[in-house]
Amino acid sequence: MQTWLLILPLAADMECEMRNLTFAAGLLTATSAMAQTPVLTVYAPDYFVSEWGPGPKIEELFEADCGCDLQFKPGDLLPRILLEGERTEADAVIGLNTDVTKRARESGLFAPHGVDLSALTLPIAWEDEVFLPFNYGHTAFVYDETRLETPPESFDALLEAPDDLRLVIQDPRSSISGLAMVLWVQAIYGDGAEAAWDKLAPKVLTVTKAWSESYGLFTDGEADMVMSYTTSPAYHIIAEGDETKKAAIFPEGHYFMVELAAKVASTDQPELADRFMDFILGEEFQSMIATGNWSIPAALPRDQWPEGFQQLELPEKVLFYDEDEAAALREEAIEAWRQGLSR
Repeated sequence: MQTWLLILPLAADMECEMRNLTFAAGLLTATSAMAQTPVLTVYAPDYFVSEWGPGPKIEELFEADCGCDLQFKPGDLLPRILLEGERTEADAVIGLNTDVTKRARESGLFAPHGVDLSALTLPIAWEDEVFLPFNYGHTAFVYDETRLETPPESFDALLEAPDDLRLVIQDPRSSISGLAMVLWVQAIYGDGAEAAWDKLAPKVLTVTKAWSESYGLFTDGEADMVMSYTTSPAYHIIAEGDETKKAAIFPEGHYFMVELAAKVASTDQPELADRFMDFILGEEFQSMIATGNWSIPAALPRDQWPEGFQQLELPEKVLFYDEDEAAALREEAIEAWRQGLSR
């Protein structure tokens, strides 16, 4: 009896020790596996990685394909990476646009993407070896046909509309859509841009810092028209079943905006970064980006767009400045806007 009393505690201790060893071994294996999982760090705008943006779905799809850990880092995209320089954590960036790529290119921080561009379905030719398009849209004034039964049929008609027409627009000094707006006016009116803004000024209810503020005022019924994109009505059609929101299509043409991704030259995950760039023009990414980012996919034919996108009215004439032209005209276009509104 005494022997059993001695043996049982020893057996219990041995069993406990074995469990501890097994747990430690499992923990070591899990830690080792985590250490071996490659991490791809991608800088992106805040809207992109939010729960209602395309980031979470992109992360899910890419990780299932790559066996890696895709980590989006949100923030002010270009200023951040220019500040960090070659010390940046980023392996790639997504969410740039053509109005800022000149600064990005001249930094020397980005490498060729190496992707075959033959799949692109953009309304303009694209041969850039560094910046890769993933979706696009056009500037447009959006209205609610239940509140504005006869919208202006041209930009000239908008300028001549009664002054009680209420518009909300964005500040081009703080908003990408605002900058696209002033470049749009510059493309149509050239040296007459300031005079055009002077005519538009009485109709401008307010100028907001960002697109979301403007669009919120519009959907709240505070304005008749809002500076936005030709794709904005698709959200209301698909997400809300509301077909009353329309983009006013003008014969003068609409300014074309394309969003871009790029590979960081100093990445320590070059093969994974290349794989991500290839993934961007793949069918999985392109099929979800329309309703993920409410923009037109850059490499998907129109007959493969979601139904709400296929019924959109789009401009026949596309206006576009390449990065050199946009950079050269940026300050002139902003100053014309500032002077015209302040008269």
